[in-house]
Amino acid sequence: MLWVEGPLSYVEQLCIQSFLDNGHDVTLYHYGEVTNVPDGVDMRHGREILDRDEFIAHGRTGSMALFSDVFRYHMLTKLDKTIWADTDAYCMRPFTSKTGHFFGWESDHHINGGVLGLPKDSEALAGLLEMTKDEYGIPFWYGDRVRGNLQARIDAGTPTHVSELNWGVWGPHAVTAYLHKTGEDKYAFPCEVLYPVPYAHRRLMVNGRRRRAIDKYITENTLSVHLYGRRIRAFLASREGGLPDEGGYVHELCQKHKIDPRAAPIPVKEADTVDAD
Repeated sequence: MLWVEGPLSYVEQLCIQSFLDNGHDVTLYHYGEVTNVPDGVDMRHGREILDRDEFIAHGRTGSMALFSDVFRYHMLTKLDKTIWADTDAYCMRPFTSKTGHFFGWESDHHINGGVLGLPKDSEALAGLLEMTKDEYGIPFWYGDRVRGNLQARIDAGTPTHVSELNWGVWGPHAVTAYLHKTGEDKYAFPCEVLYPVPYAHRRLMVNGRRRRAIDKYITENTLSVHLYGRRIRAFLASREGGLPDEGGYVHELCQKHKIDPRAAPIPVKEADTVDAD
């Protein structure tokens, strides 16, 4: 896991605690001071994985997802028997992998890398590492027209930086493309395993009156639930006190893992991005 700096909110606390409570060792990498960290977490400086003083942020949203993408690929090349998890991945049952591959479909079109395990000799991992070396590169899966436009900008001396490209270009889009290219997509779990709640229905996890609506997505095969961190935090921050509904799914999980939302609130400023992509 990675949290560059700053306080964890109860959403991240909940997800981290869920892994601890399922018997996992949890390492949280950071580059600055991080507070509100649950007991039992191994805190390590991010320089152990990737020595950086500057962090790539998405141009439109300011999100650190691009840097997080690069960080996880480097981490997987350096550590054995390790599975990456974003701080918005809630663990329902222990994660295990015989081959080192551990990832799943989020939709009919994309494999998400929010939970990601790849063996060190993975061809897909090698491709992801090579791609992310070039912040002005052209993704090979783009169509001819888009590739042509991007190449024209390179030829004109005004290349397009990755931060200006579509959201997820170094994340789910790249993960899906390289896994498909190498045939490693055969290891991908169906949606119900790691991403059972569709993105469009993410707010149901906060709604107390619609609690039962979540149950139809969770199956005996579900290992993790993606809470859609940036989006769900923004939605929660827009609500009174930044709290989930009592009796809602998130509230229920907080009670299960003894997480007090009031003790680690979501910064109110995140409410400004509630409708941002």
